[in-house]
Amino acid sequence: MELTLAITAFFTLFVVIDPVGLAPMFVAMTRGMSQRERLRIAATSCVIAVCILTVFGLAGQKILDFIGISLAAFRISGGILLFITALDMLFERRSARREEKADDVVETANDPSVFPLAMPLIAGPGALASMILLASGAEWDVTIMVIGVMIAVVALVFALFLLAGPIERLLGATGVTVATRLMGMLLAALSVQFVVDGLRDLGLLATL
Repeated sequence: MELTLAITAFFTLFVVIDPVGLAPMFVAMTRGMSQRERLRIAATSCVIAVCILTVFGLAGQKILDFIGISLAAFRISGGILLFITALDMLFERRSARREEKADDVVETANDPSVFPLAMPLIAGPGALASMILLASGAEWDVTIMVIGVMIAVVALVFALFLLAGPIERLLGATGVTVATRLMGMLLAALSVQFVVDGLRDLGLLATL
């Protein structure tokens, strides 16, 4: 059971954070910088993103309780949010927005590690929602497992940041497009499952 949860958590966070899709953005935002400067920016952005996602994984349920939102309602809204993210991936709208953000940051700032790399590209709305859905209300061992999986995914982001240039040349534009759309299709199915789980928690789908 824990292995299944770990696989689900890894797939969800991998697709939502999208390390492969972030790599070209990192190249665009750090073009002209030295390898040492790129290493610093990559490390800073990933550490900040891990901290933000960990807070939401640990305190997400308390945040919902304080606001007065049930976990079932958040599952449904989170599933809808992930479905919109999946549509963006399928039709490449998210990539276009990321490229626009990258161009803006290159023109207006020298250090993109906090914004937009840490937020909203790594620890974006979809990733925050996923952490709450996966970890909130669970046993401590499950919560720790989810946080560990999240750290592993962000570590992949860091590795791909360091290898962004060669990977982009290896995959090419077509390879990146195919990978993004395939993950979008799988994320769409997973987001529907989140909505079904939320409706079942509300007692509206008791027979499923």
